[in-house]
Amino acid sequence: MVTNSLSNKWGVRLGTLVLWAAAGASVVYWGLRLSASGPAVMPPPVAVAAVAPDAQALARLLGAVPAAAAGAAPAVPVASLASRFALIGVLSGRSSGGGAALIAVDGQPAKPYRVGAAVEPGLVLQALRPRQAELGPAMGAPATLTLDMPFKK
Repeated sequence: MVTNSLSNKWGVRLGTLVLWAAAGASVVYWGLRLSASGPAVMPPPVAVAAVAPDAQALARLLGAVPAAAAGAAPAVPVASLASRFALIGVLSGRSSGGGAALIAVDGQPAKPYRVGAAVEPGLVLQALRPRQAELGPAMGAPATLTLDMPFKK
């Protein structure tokens, strides 16, 4: 019996020592943590310039048809017009007569144009065929330029 009570005393003493050591370590940790200098000064946030959407391009993308120009566009030779435009793709609505065409102007990235939309001032996408797009001064007027998609080999 004597050994049993002796081992219990040492067990209690050892447990108490471990608990006090953990409490002391916690006090030291939090003391160092709280006494350290305040949070590092963060650099001021960089202001991001707001991107202004192109309202006309968005309106064309959503199908808005621009009003007809008041005056007629100056006459430009068809040969020089044809060299400025490249038909990249056609999505024609066969039953509705509508659709859209991907047209690159002056080597810029291609943009979608719906039938009736102005490709540039005085030039409207009038009609679409499976591999062609017709451009002219206004809807109902005779086409002044026909763009063909290039054939792939």
